[in-house]
Amino acid sequence: MTLYGVGLGPGDAGLLTVRGAQVLDEVDVVYTPGRLSRSVALEHVPESRIGDLEFPMTRDEAELRQAWKSAASDVAPTAEDGDAAFVTLGDPNVYSTFGHLRRTIERFHPGVDVEVVPGVSSVTAFAAALDVEIAAGSELTLREASGGDAPVGPDRLILFKVTDVPVTHEKLVDAGYEVTYGRRLFMEQGETVITDDPTELADRDYYTLAYAERADVDDDHALFES
Repeated sequence: MTLYGVGLGPGDAGLLTVRGAQVLDEVDVVYTPGRLSRSVALEHVPESRIGDLEFPMTRDEAELRQAWKSAASDVAPTAEDGDAAFVTLGDPNVYSTFGHLRRTIERFHPGVDVEVVPGVSSVTAFAAALDVEIAAGSELTLREASGGDAPVGPDRLILFKVTDVPVTHEKLVDAGYEVTYGRRLFMEQGETVITDDPTELADRDYYTLAYAERADVDDDHALFES
C-alpha cells in the first residue's frame, strides 16, 4: 500500500492543504517525528491514530541511521498492509526529516509505495508574514545560516535556521544588507516575532529565518501591458 509524506505547513493547523487533510483523514496511522508536528496533527486526527517516532538529538551519523532504520521498521508494516502518513512541518521535500525516512523505506522495504503531499513552507510563507513582495524578475536565494553563518552574494536572500542572530546580523550588515527576522512564523507553538532588531532574538531558536536585501537593490520592474 502507501506511505504518504504530508506537509503540515509552517505550524498553523489552518494552513494544512485540503489534500493533506484528506490523506490524514483516510490513513490508518499518522506518524509524527516530534512534539510540534504532533500538536498540529492532533488538530486533524484523533490521538488514537497517532504513532509517535523518537529520534535522537545528535549529529552522530551512525546513530541517526540506526534511528531511521528503526523508524522505517515501525512504519513499514502499516504501510504494507494499509496506508500510513508521516507528517512534517513545512514541505516533505524541502529541508525535511521525511527524506531520511523515504530513503530508508525504499532501501529496506521496497514493497511500500511512497507519495508526497506538498505543504506550505516558511520558505514561501515568510513573504506574507513579513509583508514582502518578491516581484517578477527578482532573484531570491535560499541558504542555511546556523551557528552564526551569513552566506552572501545575491541581492535578496532567505536564510533559515538562523540560530545566532546577532553574529549573522553583523556579517550581513557589513556586507551591505538590510535584514528583517521572523521567528516561529505562522506557528501556534511559541511566540511569533518579526523584527529588524537582532537583540530581540539573541536566544537560540531553530525556527528563525531572515530576509536580507541589499540596501541599494533596484526594485523597479517592467510592467506588462494588459
